[in-house]
Amino acid sequence: MGASAEAWAAFEEAARTAQRRRIAGLFDAEPERLDRLSLEAAGLYLDFSKQPWTLADLELGLALARAAGVEAAREAQFAGETMNRSENRAALHAALRAPPGAGFAAQGRPVSPEVEATRDAMAAFVGKVRSGELKGATGRRFRAVVHIGIGGSDLGPRLMWEALRPLSAPIELRFAANVDPAELAFALDGLDPAETLVVAVSKTFTTQETLSNAEAARVWLRTALGPAGDAHLIAVTAAPDKAAAFGAPAGQVFGFWDWVGGRYSVWSAVSLACAVALGFEAFEELLAGGAAMDAHFREAPLAANAPVLLALAHVFNRNGLSRPVRAVIPYAHRLRLLPSWLQQLEMESNGKRVDARGRPVARATAATVFGEVGSTSQHAFFQLLHQGTEVIPLDIVAVRRAREGDPEAQRKLLANAIAQAEALMVGRPEAEVRAELEAAGLPPEQVDELAPQRTFPGDRPSTFILLDEVSPRALGALLALYEHKTFVEGVLWGINSFDQWGVELGKTLAGRLLAELAGASGAHDPSTRALIDKVRSG
Repeated sequence: MGASAEAWAAFEEAARTAQRRRIAGLFDAEPERLDRLSLEAAGLYLDFSKQPWTLADLELGLALARAAGVEAAREAQFAGETMNRSENRAALHAALRAPPGAGFAAQGRPVSPEVEATRDAMAAFVGKVRSGELKGATGRRFRAVVHIGIGGSDLGPRLMWEALRPLSAPIELRFAANVDPAELAFALDGLDPAETLVVAVSKTFTTQETLSNAEAARVWLRTALGPAGDAHLIAVTAAPDKAAAFGAPAGQVFGFWDWVGGRYSVWSAVSLACAVALGFEAFEELLAGGAAMDAHFREAPLAANAPVLLALAHVFNRNGLSRPVRAVIPYAHRLRLLPSWLQQLEMESNGKRVDARGRPVARATAATVFGEVGSTSQHAFFQLLHQGTEVIPLDIVAVRRAREGDPEAQRKLLANAIAQAEALMVGRPEAEVRAELEAAGLPPEQVDELAPQRTFPGDRPSTFILLDEVSPRALGALLALYEHKTFVEGVLWGINSFDQWGVELGKTLAGRLLAELAGASGAHDPSTRALIDKVRSG
């Protein structure tokens, strides 16, 4: 048995013993627990003390991280070595948010100069749009931007906009991702083509949904403005030749690179529309927050490293305690899209059944991620979290200060966030419930019926992440935290976190079926054949 296998065995055995103790009791058993299991990183405060591990368990987790090569993999990633073996690519999104002069290289080729040149071009473009120097085909200022992209070309910028948008935006930003024509119709509704920019984002510029929506938006522009409407079309892509073939005007194509995975691309020109609508300073602050978390991840010892601890807490629950689902609850309306963004980041990155060398994995990989904004989620699915048959670990993300509104309302929100973390951990024992019901004078048979229903088992783990405010810098740090957490998990599991072959098969079949829905023939299973016939008959 190798060192990694031995470390896994010890870590998983320690996790199994966690089922025989209660989290709340660990605070008395380990007086230094809170100090050891809470930290600040890049402006974020993280509390891991409500996780089911002991401090000794954590040491076993750190030994696992060392045995699995987390430190070496981290340095290899930042050095621009090949991390995505199946596509022979680096995974160097940290270069996108690095300050000028960082000197990053991807597989030995310097990339920081072109990153900085693209960033400068973005800044110049944003400045011209926002100042009114760059005008539309009819000479009017741009007052709206429609961002067209899907997956990683949509979720990051959409989260960024919803998190940071002003209450009254001088430039409105809308999004269209789904090929369902309803989404684009809603995105364009009420906008004036003469005052609207359309930003089409696709890494390959072959994505069916994006090209379909971009073509429909171009028709919308040309119908109102004639051929001059093409001047309102911007492309962001790693395939500029394909964008030019599509018809994006010369000088209106912004690039990113094949060493940037789509779900890691929010730091690039993929967020051009957000930079236009929010101002380039906000985009630069987002980058600064991400770079601060990069520095923490690279420099902090493993025992005080926020992404490493977040990953180990997840793995302790996922593999040691066989918990296949995790909830992420942002107690901030502005962060309500965080669970959606994390679904792609974690489930697309680490939803793998074979390792980086094509062999079956030795243990379960990515958990199912779900979530919704608090405190509304408390009135939706928290019943399951508190009293369901499965234990579902949580990440609770809260904000100390609101950007707008009544400070008292913000305190109520924070009270709910902190109370839920406590209630999930401590629960409410049946003896306490029985005593309360008996004191209320209920007959014994009613007490017997009601007490189990009002008992909370507790011992539901959570990690608490606190931001001072939803600022661009804090958002950047939060997103980079989860990026690095996902990477660490991939290293522990021995998988490639940077490819996503699982999304390809359905897309390929959809291309074939599109022709068949128009009349072509093809061989299928009986169910698929019946569905095709049913659609064609309508």
